[in-house]
Formats: sequence, C-alpha cells, structure tokens
Amino acid sequence: MKKVLIITYYWPPAGGPGVQRWLKFVKYLRDFNIEPIVFIPENPNYPITDAAFLKEVPEGIKIIQQPIFEPYQLASFLSSKKTKRISSGIIQTKNQSTLEKILLWIRGNLFIPDARKYWIKPSVKAIANILQQESIDTVITTGPPHSVHLIGLGLKEKLGVTWLADFRDPWTTIGYHKKLKLTEGAKRKHKFLEKRVLNVADHVIVTSPSTKSEFQALTQQPISVITNGFDEYHITEQPLDKEFTMVHIGSLLTGRNPENLWRVLSEIISENIAFKKIFKLRLVGVVSKDVLETIYAYKLRPFVDLVGYVSHDAALQLQKQSQVLLLTEINAKETQGIIPGKLFEYLAAKRPILAIGPRNWDVSAILEDTNAGKTFEYTDDLRLKELLLEWFNNYQNSGLEIYSTNIDTYSRRELTRKLAAII
Repeated sequence: MKKVLIITYYWPPAGGPGVQRWLKFVKYLRDFNIEPIVFIPENPNYPITDAAFLKEVPEGIKIIQQPIFEPYQLASFLSSKKTKRISSGIIQTKNQSTLEKILLWIRGNLFIPDARKYWIKPSVKAIANILQQESIDTVITTGPPHSVHLIGLGLKEKLGVTWLADFRDPWTTIGYHKKLKLTEGAKRKHKFLEKRVLNVADHVIVTSPSTKSEFQALTQQPISVITNGFDEYHITEQPLDKEFTMVHIGSLLTGRNPENLWRVLSEIISENIAFKKIFKLRLVGVVSKDVLETIYAYKLRPFVDLVGYVSHDAALQLQKQSQVLLLTEINAKETQGIIPGKLFEYLAAKRPILAIGPRNWDVSAILEDTNAGKTFEYTDDLRLKELLLEWFNNYQNSGLEIYSTNIDTYSRRELTRKLAAII
C-alpha cells in the first residue's frame, strides 16, 4: 500500500467547508490502496470549530502534529472579535475602524503569504525526518492558507519528493485579496510565490475549470480539476418546512450580497399577500453586517431568521427540510471559478437551488448538468422574479420538487478515485 503525507492546516475539530475536502479524501483513500498520513498544527487558531467532524476521522489514521505560532493569537488581545473576523475572511468594506485598517495592513504586508508563515520552516524540518522514517516519497499540500504550499516547496527543493499542490481557492485572485491594503512590493511577492509553487509542484489540483484556466497561464505543469463533493449521510427524514423557506447555509460574507434578490423578494412581498404570510429567509452561519444592512433596507427584517453557526449535522438537516436553498458568490470576474463546497451538499439534499453569482460562473454548468436549480447574475431581476413565483406556485399546489440527475459523479468516493489515479 502506497503511503502519502497530507499537509493541511484545517483538520477536525476545525469547522466550516475548508476541513471537509481532505477529511473526506482521507476517509476513502484506503479504498484505492493508498495509506494517508496527516500532518497538522498542534495548537491552531481556528475561527470556528465543529466537534462533530472528529467522529469522521477514520480509525487508525496516523496524525502528526507540529506546534504553530500565529500572530492572530497576539492580535486578539487588542480585538478578539476583529481578528477572528479577519482570519475567517470576513472583511468589512464600510466603517472600518482605525484598528481594523491597521490589522488589515499588517496581515497583508507583513505576513506573506499569510499569518501561518511561521509554521513553514519548523514543518519542513520535522517532515524531512518523517518522510525517511515512514518511507514516504509523495506529499500533498492544500491551501489556503497558502503558506502550507511553501512547506511543500521547501520539501521539494530539499528532498526532491513528488509534490501535489491542491488549491481549494485561488491565491492572488481570491475575493478578499484586494481588501488587504497590499503595497506594490507585497503584491509582487505574492505573485512570485504563487508562480513558484505552480511551477515547482509536480501536479496541481484545483476545484474549478476557471481556476485551471487561470493557472495554465502561469505554468506548464499538469493541472487537474477535482471539485468538492458530497458524502452520504444518514439524516433522519423529516417533512419539508411548512413555511416557504429560502435557506442559506454557511458564511454570508461581505460582497456576497445579491441586492437584486432582496429587491425582488421585497416586491413579491408587497404584491402577493399569500407569499408575505408564509415566506421566511433563513440565514444559517455568520452574516456580514454589510449584507444584513442591505437586506433590512429592503424591509425584509420581519422575514429574516438569523440562526447563526450550527453543527454540520444540523446544517445537513436544515438543507433537507428547506423549500429553496440559496447559493451566492461575489459578483466579480475573479470569482467565476469559485464553486462553494456547500453546492455539493445542496445537490445531495435534492432541494431546488437558487444560485446568484458572476457572469460565466462555473456553478452554472454544474446546475445545468444536474438539473438541480437555476443560476442568475446580479443584474437579472425579471427572470429571477418569474422563477420565484413559479416555485411558490408549485409549493402552494402540488409541492415544490426538483428532479436532479448525474449527481453521483460528485460523490466524495468517486472524486477520491480521481485523486488516487493522480497519486
């Protein structure tokens, strides 16, 4: 059985979508004659945690921990709320305090590529010994944080190991990158490191076709698309919500703010008494202040149910109960290749998906292929309104259903099969 070392920052009990991709790969790799060994930080500063993921770690998997120093730990003494928000990617664009501006400048310019940079050198040293002891010749790094890729770079240069670099998100074109108040020197350093990783890694793995196209302009190394996916969970079946619920699961960050949806919902509520009586917008997870202010500006406050963060199990249950599942992404060319991990669990829930994002968003092709929902741009009002009224009419009459197809190609086990072939 071939051994591989997987280097990741996010691992249970970390919560959120970042932990799930490699937790699931590790779960199924043994089915394809590959034994994963996982290298993680010993004392990480996770923005959110979810102890439920701990029970999904396969029995007998060897996990090696290396201490990490993170500047967030020091900054939190100044403002724990602000540093936690920044570390989880929520960057307010309005009414930033002087402290928040300073923290952003420090984060963007002094900690390149990110605040986990101090984990690189000690990890390279520790892993060099591990590879020899375990007879491992293949390492896999996954980012963000992209400092993890610099561990892979160090190992490749020092030992010549086979190195696979997995990008769950892009590097310099990620939505929040422009908000970090980067100097020109810092921008150049980010781009230099990005290009170096892409050209030294033996194989690059990305989660979307758009990211593959972006990286192909920077490297001649082989690039494969392995999207995120869904796992089979045994969720107790419950009746659908009696209200006409539109549910968003996960962080609704600054910029993921589809004003046309809030406007259309406000119009329908003012025009349709039946809709007004039974509509509910349920937001599960952290919601940016900017987004809430926009929602409330359209007089939707009475219809909003702010649930906050829930366990993964609870989120899965909410998805299956919902009438409509909402998916949003920042309206920018740079986000065309962002396919939120929650999309695939939405597919597994088999509820209608309403997706609002940028033009030529990679999500559109997936929804068309699976017949699981509809995608709209931020400027699309009329068709959006027509679809919502159509779905509401179905809900009132025979019940709102979706008849999706081709979903199995996005199961975690099938995606692991593709990864195993690369390894």
